[in-house]
Formats: sequence, structure tokens, C-alpha cells
Amino acid sequence: MTLSASDVSMTAHTPPRLDDQLCFALYRAGQAVTRTYKQLLAPLGLTYPQYLVMLVMWEHGEQSVKEIGARLGLDSGTLTPLLKRMEAGGFIVRRRDPEDERIVRIAPTAAGTGLQDLACRVMDGLLGQADMPMAEVIALRDTLNDLKTRLDTKNT
Repeated sequence: MTLSASDVSMTAHTPPRLDDQLCFALYRAGQAVTRTYKQLLAPLGLTYPQYLVMLVMWEHGEQSVKEIGARLGLDSGTLTPLLKRMEAGGFIVRRRDPEDERIVRIAPTAAGTGLQDLACRVMDGLLGQADMPMAEVIALRDTLNDLKTRLDTKNT
């Protein structure tokens, strides 16, 4: 039996069950979404993390590694190898900022920018496979963003 909203008061006296945990539901849903994105992004030649970088590029244009990392919640140690692979794949170019050599700037190439139209189909593919109306997806996204904000506020 799984936990329902009316059972919440009983949780202090009941041993925790895996299927009742929010963290496990989020973990499993995240795995399923990532698997689906992997299939949808394969024709574009992008991995899921690379897709996230390209979303930042398409939305904001050229960015520093630090700006991309802040937007995605990734450090430069994680981003650097990812960006090197993306540069080798022809999606982005990396260059030193002429005003401050310590800063590495990332810009989409014509090939990277050209993927933007194809990437519009990725969300449609996810919605089709999830068989969820857009309104439900938006509500879920907003709920998850609210949860993140609340947890960040309590843990900073």
C-alpha cells in the first residue's frame, strides 16, 4: 500500500517505505525523462547535458563558462570536458575573453544554432511519449520549481 495524503500524520510511527518517498519518485521520474531525452536527442547528436548547454546558448547567446555553470548548477570542472566535446562536435566555439584572459567565452556555431529548429521537436516528442497535456506538464514544472525554491531557501 502506498502513502496517501490522509496517511501523512501516520508517518512518524510508520517505518519509511521506498515507494512513499518523494525523493524516490523524483529519482525514478528523472531517470525516465533522461532516457526519453536520450532517444529524442540522438538524431541531433547531442547528449542531455549538451542539450541543456545549447538551450542556454539559444536563449542568451554567447556566455562565459561561469555564466553557463551558474544557470545549470554545474561547476567548471564538470562543464569543461563537456564543452570540449561540444567544440569537437562543432556545436560551440570556446575562446578567451579579450578583456580578461581568465574568462572563457562560449558561443554557438552556425551548426549549433541550426539545431534549434530541430530541438523544438524534442519537447513535442517528450509530451507525446508521456501522453500528458501541456497544461499538466507546466503545472508539474511549476510545482517542482517551487519545491526547489523552498528547499534552497531553507538550506542556504
